Amino acid sequence: MQESAAIRVTEKRLGVIVGGSGLLGGALVHHFKSLEASGIDVLAPNSKRLSLREPEDIKQYLQRYRPDFIINTAISAIDSDPQLAFETNYLGTVHLAKRARDLKIPYIHISSAAVLPPGENLTEEEHLPLNGSLSSYTKSKLMAEMTLNHLHREQGLDHTIIRLGVVYGKHDHKIKGFQRLLFSVADQSMPVMLTEPHVLHSYTQTKKLPAFIEYILTRREEFSGQTYHFVDRNPVLLAELILTIRNYLELKTPWEIYVPFPLANLGKKIILRLLKSLGRVGVQARMPAELMFLENFYTTQTLSGAKLEATSYGNPDADTTVFTELPDMIRYYLTRWEHLNLISSFNRDLFDPGKRTDEFIHSPGKLLETMHRNDLGADKPVSSVGPGGP
Repeated sequence: MQESAAIRVTEKRLGVIVGGSGLLGGALVHHFKSLEASGIDVLAPNSKRLSLREPEDIKQYLQRYRPDFIINTAISAIDSDPQLAFETNYLGTVHLAKRARDLKIPYIHISSAAVLPPGENLTEEEHLPLNGSLSSYTKSKLMAEMTLNHLHREQGLDHTIIRLGVVYGKHDHKIKGFQRLLFSVADQSMPVMLTEPHVLHSYTQTKKLPAFIEYILTRREEFSGQTYHFVDRNPVLLAELILTIRNYLELKTPWEIYVPFPLANLGKKIILRLLKSLGRVGVQARMPAELMFLENFYTTQTLSGAKLEATSYGNPDADTTVFTELPDMIRYYLTRWEHLNLISSFNRDLFDPGKRTDEFIHSPGKLLETMHRNDLGADKPVSSVGPGGP
């Protein structure tokens, strides 16, 4: 939707999605744009139109369009410096919430399991103690939650906080989070297992989130002022996930050798020192940001979904898991990374069983005849992934 004047002639509710270019924000924008009968339209301003670091930007933008709700999915990178994390994740959240309070509209805030301690079946009431030893990312996200709850209690803010587990889904153009894990296995840059066999984590699929947010926007009395864990019903063994990806790709690595955390942490420190030394001679290289949370690879953290399941929403898509979506995600991301020349070591036969790419390069006439003879291949998948599993 093109941004229009402040006076609206449509009967649809108008929302503003902050962070609409990211994996989660993009999923929300796609959902609301594709549902003609949903009665909702959305704006997704980029940082040039609405910067979370500029309170006046936020005020002017929201005064101009006067939306019916705000959804904030924006975050700074997990390895951002303290100032950027504070201004984006905390101050930006507070400025948006205050404007939502003034407009008397719902504010939906996407948070993270990073604010939680290790453990199993963690509830919404639990969180890490706020202190200076936390990472900038965790500290800013935790402070944001605390201030939102304060604004609800003291000033009547209508908000809902949604905490997510490890997020997975397609159409993310950045290699981070789950995609970093997939990339490391596919690129064969993980020769051994940087975890332990028993470590469990909670996962969240991007496609499930939009329907939940649409639902709670129409039932504010039930969901206002609440925090919910939005995760798949069953937690995932990290080792099982890694080995399943390996087997889908028919690779030999990572070998099922589990590196103890002290040894893995020592290796991380050595690499950090090496990268620092290279920087002094003009060679720019960075450690993957996810290694900030290396300890999490060795620590179980699962989120309880009991509070959400006890609501009127329940868990309508409980059978979808990271394992059911894995073949499609492998197809999508490996094809994308190969096209960008980021990766080339996977078995092409898994993804191009008809060898159409080779024919396209070397025998386009023959390929054209085949496509015409087979009705342009309309009923045949371009690629497929073979069975796998540890």
